[in-house]
Amino acid sequence: MPQPSALPVLADVIRSGFTEGHHRGSLVLLGTDGSVELALGTPDAPVFPRSCGKPFQAVATLRAGLALAGPQLALAASSHSAEAFHLAAVRELLGSAGLTEADLRTPADLPLDEVEAEAVLAAGGQRAPILMDCSGKHAGWLAACVANGWDTATYLDPEHPIQRLVLAALVEFTGETPTALGTDGCGAPLWTVSLTGLARGYRALLAAEPGTPGRLVADAMRAHPEYVAGTRRADTWLMRAVPGLLAKMGAEAVQAVALADGRALAFKIDDGAERARGPVLAEALRRLGADVPAETLARLDDSPLHGGGAVVGATRAAF
Repeated sequence: MPQPSALPVLADVIRSGFTEGHHRGSLVLLGTDGSVELALGTPDAPVFPRSCGKPFQAVATLRAGLALAGPQLALAASSHSAEAFHLAAVRELLGSAGLTEADLRTPADLPLDEVEAEAVLAAGGQRAPILMDCSGKHAGWLAACVANGWDTATYLDPEHPIQRLVLAALVEFTGETPTALGTDGCGAPLWTVSLTGLARGYRALLAAEPGTPGRLVADAMRAHPEYVAGTRRADTWLMRAVPGLLAKMGAEAVQAVALADGRALAFKIDDGAERARGPVLAEALRRLGADVPAETLARLDDSPLHGGGAVVGATRAAF
């Protein structure tokens, strides 16, 4: 992996009017024909896409023969906020296959959304596998295993049939063969891909023929964005604001977006700083020429720094 010093600055941290630090990373913008319009850093180097890989993981769930649609299919590609409707959908999906929360192999966690996490703790709750943001994806995999008679105890093994389908989908849509295998935060196998390959993979999802697994996943995500993320999350805001747009975040500040006309972007903040994601995403969309409402861009740009209970600075895109 490239060293931070080899990567360009994508965002500056401004505190009390002074530049306090930088966030470095790599970014690629693709034009309507899929050609590279802007490349910063090393977008052709392998990275772990984290949850940006979930649309391809949901494709595998469909190709395993599980007939998901609508909110449940969006949930299978989600990093959900563990809001009440998310948890109800996960339980419904598990129950349809005769499974329970005990079958999930996600680690016990608090909701990704801070408001939901505080509500769980205030009510005396604790970390649980279903609260983990990947539980929808895992529920889909488990239901697919039941439908095929596959072992549900080993569904996270890279050699398990469901994971072989995941790898095949990743290779097909990104056009790349992974160079390394890791383990994601939820315990799932995680293969590397370049940011350029990731952006092209999202383009390919939108360009897929109607009714095919890739297009079904993309259509479900765009039709039900609140199930992909949550009511207080940037992916939801973007997909609601821009018709035809597909967006998915990943941990450690990875982001992928594709537009219906073929334009796409992907970036990775090298130090994984979440405070830089929104400003960099807003500026990348501007550079891409995406028709995003000004209020949505402003919402993404809003990344204040606090000191003593007051706003004393912000993170600003600085390509």
